[in-house]
Amino acid sequence: MRAQRELRRLRSAVRVAHLLVDTVDGEAHQLFVNEKRIELEARTLLSSVTRYRKQTDQWLAANNAVNSALKEIGDFENWMKIMDFECKSINAAIRSVHQS
Repeated sequence: MRAQRELRRLRSAVRVAHLLVDTVDGEAHQLFVNEKRIELEARTLLSSVTRYRKQTDQWLAANNAVNSALKEIGDFENWMKIMDFECKSINAAIRSVHQS
């Protein structure tokens, strides 16, 4: 009878051990699946970030080109105002000389 109790205890202990191992294996497998999913998401995000960085660089280059063109327009406008003022000054001087 005592041997039977020991055998039942041993069998119960073996069952508990198997259940614990199965639980740990299941959790380890789930961790592995989650790790692979996270790695895939990280690669996808890296690809998106790279694509967005390239797009942002293109927008920045286009913005710099527009800013440069606007600066040139401003420079030309300023040059035109100076030329207009100088032409008016020369015209006034010629009229002054002609009237004297």
